[in-house]
Amino acid sequence: MDLNKHNFDPLDMGNYKIEKLPKLVKSPFEQWMAKFGFPLAALAFIYLYFFADISFLNTFDPASLVGEASKRFAELGSEGFSRINYAMMAIFAAGIILWITEPIPNYLTSLIIILAIVLTGVTTDKVAYAQLGHPVMWLNILSFILASMLVKTRVAKRFALWFVLRFGKNATMVIFSFIVINIVLSAFISATSAKAAILLPIFMVIAAIYGATGGENRNNFGRNLVLQNLFQINIGASGFVTGSGANLLAGSLIAGAMGWGVFSFQDWFIAAFPLCVILILIGWFVGLKVIFPLKESEKHPQIEGGMEMLKEEFHKMGKMSFEEYKAIAIFVLVLALWATDKQHGINQTAVAFMGAVAALLPGIGIVKWNDVDIPWHLLLFSAGAYTLGAGLEATGLPATMVDALFDSLGITAHTPFWVLYVILTAAMIFSALIFESKTMRALIFVPIAIGVAQKFGYSVLSLAFPVALLIEHVYVLPFNSKPAALLYTTNHYSWSDTFKYGITMMIISWFMILIWGETVLNWLGYTNGLL
Repeated sequence: MDLNKHNFDPLDMGNYKIEKLPKLVKSPFEQWMAKFGFPLAALAFIYLYFFADISFLNTFDPASLVGEASKRFAELGSEGFSRINYAMMAIFAAGIILWITEPIPNYLTSLIIILAIVLTGVTTDKVAYAQLGHPVMWLNILSFILASMLVKTRVAKRFALWFVLRFGKNATMVIFSFIVINIVLSAFISATSAKAAILLPIFMVIAAIYGATGGENRNNFGRNLVLQNLFQINIGASGFVTGSGANLLAGSLIAGAMGWGVFSFQDWFIAAFPLCVILILIGWFVGLKVIFPLKESEKHPQIEGGMEMLKEEFHKMGKMSFEEYKAIAIFVLVLALWATDKQHGINQTAVAFMGAVAALLPGIGIVKWNDVDIPWHLLLFSAGAYTLGAGLEATGLPATMVDALFDSLGITAHTPFWVLYVILTAAMIFSALIFESKTMRALIFVPIAIGVAQKFGYSVLSLAFPVALLIEHVYVLPFNSKPAALLYTTNHYSWSDTFKYGITMMIISWFMILIWGETVLNWLGYTNGLL
């Protein structure tokens, strides 16, 4: 994005609207993947469904398996690895290939997956189609309704501007102020891309005030401000089960394996939120003090009167309206009910229903239906993911394949818990370097963690929950997530910049989840420690 064009005002927030940002063009490799993605998916499906031979699974002795894995194997009956299992494996592989290579839109891939699961008899059409009405899908829809209140009333923008003006007295504190802003917004907004869209115009103007206008005028202040916002937008979401659709999917998979209705907001928050805050603070220190230390000239505003422009933008919003107060009241009530779900027994979806009804109620509410921005293409994509999850559960495929893999590798029931923990958490966090979709990673690795836990007789939570806490680590490269792609177009940093900062924080985060498993998750009863 060229911020140095003639007549371009770097302090005008209107210049940083999403529609004015350049679109990220696919690299030659991505174009190659899109070109060959569909043929590869078709070949994978045909081979796995019609020609693959997994008959060696029939040689397993069910008595050698532990807990749920033994039950799953027994349920296969005399056929062993049945045609239904082959179908599920073929659909899963083809779907993953299509989602990664994107020869067609992701939502269309989801529709094909749902149809294939029905036609091959993996599940009934009632089960497959019902995933669009899954409680977590409803929670996603209702969360977008609630988030629309922030957009219409501009509460989020007002809060961000006020906080920066109130506490951003110097370069260091300006960057620090976005930590609080991102954490607060993460509690209310489940779409990380929506948070990025709300905050981008604000931090772009602030970057310009401190002399960073992108391109040839990059500096370490701009690198820190944008890359740390990217990190905070994602990691802030990890502190809440409602922080993203992928968290909700992971919680749903774990709850299903545990025989619960839903994963408690309170349980997730107590275990995850402190880790989220610690990682964000570490990211702030690493960025400012280690990777992109500020020069003396970057510690002070470079455009005279720049902060006055922000004050003017804030004052133009006028006094808080009654609608804004109502929006805040609804959000605070929803968050309070979510945070105390174990005490009153009302699940997250029902609470979100209450908030959405209050927001839409004529004469009392804040938004009308036409004000609500629901990305149905993302919801259809999620529906496909949930249907795949239903198919995996119906066939017991993750547990069966884990059994086969571990048996072939000679991994026995005597393998120490810490070895399994290290392998699974490493696979989950570093898979974010390859997979763009958080939902897809949750769909792949959480069931695997569940299957491993069941095979070895450990609590599902001991392995699946730590894996789920790593879903939001999608910030290393521009194609790793939608916020990453969006913020890369600001031209405030290079691929090497985002890789240096991102991979450093990813490695630190992996070590932190190991420490968390030995300490906090142990104290809370999810693990027995790693050692």
